[in-house]
Amino acid sequence: MDHATELDHAEGVRFFETKVRPVLAQHCYECHAADEQESELRVDTLEGLLRGGHAGPSLVPGKPAGSLLVTAIGYRDNDLKMPPEQKLSDTEIADITRWVEIGAPHPDSDSVQPVQRGSEIDLQAGRQHWAFQRPQKSEPPTLDAGMVDPIDAFVLARLQDAGLQRVPPADKATLLRRATFDLTGLPPTPAEIDAFLADDSEDAFAKVVDRLLSSPHYGERWGRHWLDIARYADSNGLDENVVHAHAWRYRDYVVQSLNDDKPYSDFIVEQLAGDLLDSGDDINLRNERLIATGFLVLGPKVLAEKDEAKMEMDIIDEQLDTLGRSIMGLTLGCARCHTHKFDPISHRDYYALAGIFKSTRTMDSYKTVAQWHENLVETPQQTAAFEQHQQRVADKQKQIDQTVAAATAALETNDEKWKPAEREKHFPADTQATLKTLREELKKLQDAAPERPMAMGVVEGEVADTAVHLRGSHLTLGDIVPRRFPEVLTPEPLPPLPDDRSGRLEFARWLTDGKHPLTARVMVNRIWRGHFGKGLVGTVDNFGLQGDPPTHPELLDWLAVRFVEQGWSIKAMHRMIMLSETYQTSSRYDADNAALDPDNQLYWRYDLRRLEAEAIRDGLLAISGNLDPTLGGSLLQLKSREYVFNHTSQDRSTYGIHRRSIYVPVIRNHLYDMFKLFDYTDASVLTGDRNTSTLAPQALFMMNSQWIDEITTAMAERLLTHDDAVEARVQRLYRQAYGRRPTTDEVSTATQFLEHFQTVLEQQADADGADDPQQMAWQALCQAVISSSEFVYLR
Repeated sequence: MDHATELDHAEGVRFFETKVRPVLAQHCYECHAADEQESELRVDTLEGLLRGGHAGPSLVPGKPAGSLLVTAIGYRDNDLKMPPEQKLSDTEIADITRWVEIGAPHPDSDSVQPVQRGSEIDLQAGRQHWAFQRPQKSEPPTLDAGMVDPIDAFVLARLQDAGLQRVPPADKATLLRRATFDLTGLPPTPAEIDAFLADDSEDAFAKVVDRLLSSPHYGERWGRHWLDIARYADSNGLDENVVHAHAWRYRDYVVQSLNDDKPYSDFIVEQLAGDLLDSGDDINLRNERLIATGFLVLGPKVLAEKDEAKMEMDIIDEQLDTLGRSIMGLTLGCARCHTHKFDPISHRDYYALAGIFKSTRTMDSYKTVAQWHENLVETPQQTAAFEQHQQRVADKQKQIDQTVAAATAALETNDEKWKPAEREKHFPADTQATLKTLREELKKLQDAAPERPMAMGVVEGEVADTAVHLRGSHLTLGDIVPRRFPEVLTPEPLPPLPDDRSGRLEFARWLTDGKHPLTARVMVNRIWRGHFGKGLVGTVDNFGLQGDPPTHPELLDWLAVRFVEQGWSIKAMHRMIMLSETYQTSSRYDADNAALDPDNQLYWRYDLRRLEAEAIRDGLLAISGNLDPTLGGSLLQLKSREYVFNHTSQDRSTYGIHRRSIYVPVIRNHLYDMFKLFDYTDASVLTGDRNTSTLAPQALFMMNSQWIDEITTAMAERLLTHDDAVEARVQRLYRQAYGRRPTTDEVSTATQFLEHFQTVLEQQADADGADDPQQMAWQALCQAVISSSEFVYLR
């Protein structure tokens, strides 16, 4: 150190001792010194400041903007204001800021070692977690029974080890209802029931599964599962609940992709980076992929946030949280403010990923009210039609302009001068009439402009790496982190992401290269959960250290590897699971098994499962004959970005429709009442594992609501038009509602009920002219049947 530097340092230390230490001693030492360290922070030593507390390092010499100490005393962060009782004076704040700026000279500068900023986590230890290791396809266990389906081999081996006996298989009628609801969300028809019961071939059930997988209703059913994960909604929610008028295109993309059995790997790549894929001259494919990127835009946003930088980072955080839990089964969002408290995901990992999405254009404007980006997804024919219409508008405007110019020239020959607003009043009457007609025609043309098809989605933005945000605040920035993927999942160094692209495409391909330890596991677990009501990993959205371990780890890995081997085919995975004896087992209770495995973790039986809200509604519409099976399209009657259910509580949503529930508008903050009653997704956050509650209002809805009254009236009318014999009608009712034939006692009880109730109603009709007693009696029977647990549960 030369003499000049020594003087500079000495001067700096004097500045600290006279201007900074006294302020810290007076206002900070009481809570952050030797006697007490709230949040494990000391500010009475240089080492304490450099090391920091729970929130991270408090001091970054030379970088006031990256020092939490400066953020805290400046009251720049609403959640970090120090000292809390009263803000320091402007002079005191300026002095501390200046001290940090000149390098934070301190008497202990020579004796305190710099804080090492290497990895904040033990990567080697983190990689030992089962979910962060590549799946291994072990051979299915060999059992005494000989050749056994691989799924059954893994399950039966666990059952045998635990001393459990699998219960007998389900009867054919029960199995058909289970499978039909599982794959289509609808009940089997009487004709389908009769056909299956009459088919004694060995592959009878396999044919049923293939038929259901080929149904367009399959995509609607399993598309709804994915929309739960994609937090799909037709409005924004939060502060400005404005309409997502074009979100339906993403919904229809999901349905069609599943019906087409699009490889799951392609499905993911398109949603994360469809705009970056080369579609050649195929405009329809290009548009489809642009629509797919709506996945990144659908989340709720605080569109009136005044701090634009905060809004941008909040949106990126929501994207990272969603893609982390949906595709990777990781709670990445927990690392926004600090290194993940449980998983080996560092603070720097988070901002390395955040850089990818900060380099992506999600919003067109952050100014109140902010606007999300939408892509134009029209065909060449639609483009040509729009351009032709625009030309007609331009031609009409030109005709108006020429008429005004000619009339104006005629006025000027008279040496009269008028302002433009007054000029036309002096045109000849016939010219004014012509202009009036032309402008009316222009207005009609403008009003008749073809609506250009738009879709919520993203494109590339300004590519740049992102600084670590200390405590998650954009007001306190640390080191810039190059864009990359989480270190714990990249044991072998990957090439840096390109400087001219966000890295979304590389990220998507890394997730779906078949080697990623999480992507296939997470999806096959979701498919398993869809069929059994619970995953092999119970925490379907969290495969991290705080998640549940798999009940059958070898089976989970075998399925994950097989999923990739079969070209990421979701339909093939359905078929494999459903053709196993594990899936076809009955739900019969066994006391001995229950004593050993009360939660049925080892699958000795099939768990009873209540239908979701959509399946209940759609099933009722189907058996009443009121279901409209039309696929796709929008049912919203509102324009994009219109307010739908806002702070004024103005309700402009309607639900009086007979389409499948997947097409019912999802209005955040104002969900359809029936959906809320039966545990529908929140729609503002990812939900891969819906709750299932049993509440009195659910039973009351099935017994007393006006909608159920309308449904059961339609059911009664339908039954009365089909058969003349009472027994035949009861048979049809039970097959429609329960997927089975009624027992002799059930037919007898129903017949007695109808006779008695109809007699009572006929007596009332004689007295006060009531409605058709026969129809009313059948309506009451239908209501009793669909109000039972058997209708809303799968066995």
